[in-house]
Amino acid sequence: MAELAPPLLAVEDLKVHFAIRSGVFQRRVGEVKAVDGVSFDIRYRQTLGLVGESGCGKSTTGLALMGLVKATDGRIVLDGEAALARKGSVPKSHRRRMQIIFQDPFSSLNPRQRVRDIIRAPLDIHNIGTPEERRAEVSKLISLVGLRPDQADNFPHQFSGGQRQRIGIARALALKPEVIVCDEPVSALDVSVQAQILNLLADLQKELGLSYLFISHDLGVVEHVSDRVAVMYLGKIVEIGRKTWIFGKPLHPYTELLLRSAPSHDPHHRHTFSAASDDIPSATRKPVGCAFHTRCPLATDICRQVDPPLEEKGEDHSVACHHR
Repeated sequence: MAELAPPLLAVEDLKVHFAIRSGVFQRRVGEVKAVDGVSFDIRYRQTLGLVGESGCGKSTTGLALMGLVKATDGRIVLDGEAALARKGSVPKSHRRRMQIIFQDPFSSLNPRQRVRDIIRAPLDIHNIGTPEERRAEVSKLISLVGLRPDQADNFPHQFSGGQRQRIGIARALALKPEVIVCDEPVSALDVSVQAQILNLLADLQKELGLSYLFISHDLGVVEHVSDRVAVMYLGKIVEIGRKTWIFGKPLHPYTELLLRSAPSHDPHHRHTFSAASDDIPSATRKPVGCAFHTRCPLATDICRQVDPPLEEKGEDHSVACHHR
């Protein structure tokens, strides 16, 4: 029934291009197409995993959803309402409904603020509740993420990495959002701590009815937490669908490459695909046609000339490939 309902968040043809400038007068000599026509949706109480190599545009996509970088073009629709202004910014009213958890739990926290002030900051910015109500809400959030109430007056440097990430999660929950962008939230943590944070995010999703965009390069983590998965390469989504399709029957050669590259102790889950080249093209000079054709053993003339559209190949499974 959840799949039949309209999506909570719909992203349509999102683009984020950065100008390249050179010379004394800083003339525009080119551009980096960090995100180049990305479309996906996130349903209620579900998690969409966004995976790909470093530099493919995953984090820029998440930052554009939050308005932390300006989108060049595209539409963001939150619960049926447009959430992207003409100039690429996200209105303040919609930022309350979408929050973000950053990758580095230390650099994303103000070292000069106490924990209670860090968590209360969103409530102060949006002028929510009285001072007494804000204090009560901060205490509730601290307990909700598994910290002790007496730690509220401590500074970030007095916490471990996992505890600092819990503070970041509490801050993200302060405004009672519906969608949370998780930008590699466990990649900077020890493996044992990663499991604790992932379990916390799963519990919060069930308890609060949250939807996640989970950005990561760790396929094992994405397979564990996601309902659906989108695979991104050089600014574009090349395959998207249910987790069982992506990990069980991948169609795009790049998805096969990612799965083959992931460490596995099970010989039955090892893929035999090998890339024609390991050289990743520059984001400033993308290949004509399919961006992956320089590394793909299936590439033919059409791949070098025509960029394949993302087409549905099965129930909730789409791929951008001329040969699949």
